[in-house]
Amino acid sequence: MLCGIHQLHYLPWLRYFDKIARADVFIVLDSIQYNKNGWQNRNKIKSASGPLLLTVPVHAPLGCTLDEVTIDETQLWRKKHWAAIQQSYRRAPYFADHEVFLKDVYAREWRTLNDLNRHMLEYYVRALNIRARIVYSSELNVPGIATERLINLMRAVDADSYYSGAYALHQYLDAAQLEAAGIALQLQEWHAPVYSQFHQPFVPDLSVIDLLMHCGPASLDVILGKVAV
Repeated sequence: MLCGIHQLHYLPWLRYFDKIARADVFIVLDSIQYNKNGWQNRNKIKSASGPLLLTVPVHAPLGCTLDEVTIDETQLWRKKHWAAIQQSYRRAPYFADHEVFLKDVYAREWRTLNDLNRHMLEYYVRALNIRARIVYSSELNVPGIATERLINLMRAVDADSYYSGAYALHQYLDAAQLEAAGIALQLQEWHAPVYSQFHQPFVPDLSVIDLLMHCGPASLDVILGKVAV
């Protein structure tokens, strides 16, 4: 039982969905510490002038957890993000397939960042036709920090193999601790795919919506390296 684990992100990039698609079960960390300078509330799409960073404005007191982060709805971020997405992708081959969903997302008021990100993540998983079981860490309520917590999370879903980004070995992951717990480690070998985009030159590692707009039903095969587009 291969398990992937990652925190909730806004408009996640393709590496994120490669991890979900290759796992049997994917645990979404939705109650860890908020990273002010991370990607939990922002990511990039591609505009006519190049990569464009879209950031959700939030209220996030120092040291708060991700489930405590609220969205600052006094700012016009929803209007700006939807306008940017429309302007960037309205002529893309598969814009119409996702227009209704995205228009609804940006028409709603969102109280918490988790509410927004979870709603969008579940849509992207369906749109990509990913079959992995999705579980949220807040529903498991396991103790521990760093590798200890990863082990406890995996045991809670009966997983015996951990699918991890290679960078984790240099940051927080203790491979020896995993081995002692009887958990196999499989490292993600990620190479950003190249596919047809508007507005050349090609820009890799953008939000998943860039791929969905351009490649539609072939998007998951592109992520997994099964086709070149």
